Amino acid sequence: MRHPQGFRFFDFLVRDQEVEGSNPFAPTTYPKTNQASTRKNMSLTERIQKELTAAMKEKDELRLSVLRMMKSALKNKEIEKMRPLEDLEALQILQTLVKQRRESVEQFTKGGRDDLAAKEAQEIKIIETYLPAAPSDAEISRAIEEAVADTEADSLKQMGAVIKAARARLEGKTVDGKVLSDKVRERLS
Repeated sequence: MRHPQGFRFFDFLVRDQEVEGSNPFAPTTYPKTNQASTRKNMSLTERIQKELTAAMKEKDELRLSVLRMMKSALKNKEIEKMRPLEDLEALQILQTLVKQRRESVEQFTKGGRDDLAAKEAQEIKIIETYLPAAPSDAEISRAIEEAVADTEADSLKQMGAVIKAARARLEGKTVDGKVLSDKVRERLS
């Protein structure tokens, strides 16, 4: 379509872009990335979003439900903190979700609702795939011994300090707080 003055309507856009060195109508090319390295560099929330999309395509209802719940919990925490979450904060939220589900499994089992307990157990398995590996009993024992030595604890009154020091040593691993506190109590008794 020609304008009465003799130029096409979009000519000025193309001319302006050519001056800046790029053409808005040229096909866009994206650099190829190695998928394995991308996964390592991907944040937890990005990974959840990507796998949420995959679960939608696969029509995996349980996985989709769990991923939506995880995404929602992370988003709510971001809104509360008014900033994007760091991976360590996101992992803590996922650990809380696992803890809630374990408590639900216990309650459903006591109440005779094995079907709901099984569903919660499946949800735990899905969430745990996003968490780092749990430490072995030997690693927990070693961390407790080092924490006791550092804090010079010799009674149950210092249990909190020992647990805090042991958690610091086990940072980056998924630690069950109840197991850790039971082992610390046993060690200090």
